[in-house]
Parts: sequence; structure tokens; C-alpha cells
Amino acid sequence: MVKNMSDLQTDIKSHLEELNHDWLRSNRLKHGQIFVLGCSTSEVAGERIGTSGSEEIAEVIFWGMQTLQKETGVHLAFQCCEHLNRSLVVEQNTMERFNLTQVSAVPIPKAGGSMASYAYRHMGNPVLVESITAHAGMDIGDTFIGMHLKQVVVPLRLKRKNIGEAHVTAGFSRPKLIGGERAVYSIPE
Repeated sequence: MVKNMSDLQTDIKSHLEELNHDWLRSNRLKHGQIFVLGCSTSEVAGERIGTSGSEEIAEVIFWGMQTLQKETGVHLAFQCCEHLNRSLVVEQNTMERFNLTQVSAVPIPKAGGSMASYAYRHMGNPVLVESITAHAGMDIGDTFIGMHLKQVVVPLRLKRKNIGEAHVTAGFSRPKLIGGERAVYSIPE
């Protein structure tokens, strides 16, 4: 049975609270880092990606991500769909701070996706950038955010595995471990 939108929005809000709690407990997000979100609102609603985008679902997720941003100090980046080549919506000050390349497009639900479109209309001073190298991120509905994560990505095992009907994965980056058998990664005591 398909839930009505009000019940689904209530579930999404609760799911995001759990996921945000997992992120905070992990202590993997640092102030000033970039956090990328890929999201298929269609998948959250139980439909195939790209078929049933929902601004109502995007709204709940956007404000849940704003909470995570306030609690951690990360810069948010919202990934667009394939029709805008997976470009990202960020605040202009994020683009300037990280020297990102701006592109000329405005995401709409059918070209960019409902999540990126909603973020673009509700951020303070949004711009679209071509690519990003984020420190961490979350993928809602298997949208493949890996192209935007800094090497080396380590999966973050979240207790909650879904938002609505969408599969959720998450990861953070760590510095590369270099060297061979003689390498040491912390100062011996």
C-alpha cells in the first residue's frame, strides 16, 4: 500500500533525524568540509529513479540537511541528475572558497531533479558548479555520488538503510596511506 504524502513526509523526517544522528555520532564531519547529497525523490516514494520526482519530498530532505549543516558546519552540495551532467548546487561562497567552476544552468525537476531544483530555489545565494571534491556524502536512491568524493572513500555504516523506499549509502574520505612495510602512520609513544 502506497502511503499518502503526509505520512511519507513524516517518515522521511524521522529517517533523516536518525541518519543525522548517525553522522554526528560518527564524528566524521568537520566544520568547513564539503558534504555532497545525491537524492532521487522518485526512489524515496518507491518509484523508479527519474520517473516521479517530488518537490514535497525534496522539501523535507532539504530542511533535514540544513539541520545537519547547522550542527556540523559543513558546506552542502546537492547533486543534479544526469541531464545536467551531475553538476551540483552550492552556495556562492562555497564556490568561491573552494575555487569551483560555475556552469550556466538552472536545475528544474525534469532537468536537474526535484532535490537539486528545490535546493536551488531555497538556498541563500545558489550557483551551479561543474564538479566538486567533497569530504563526505550521502546517496539516497542510488544516484552514484562517488564521482564527487575525495579519495580515499570509506563507507560509513549507517543504522538506517533507507529513507522512505530509497536505499541509503554514505561515506567519508581519509588521507591516502602511503609507503610500504616500513611506513608508520602515527607517532610511536
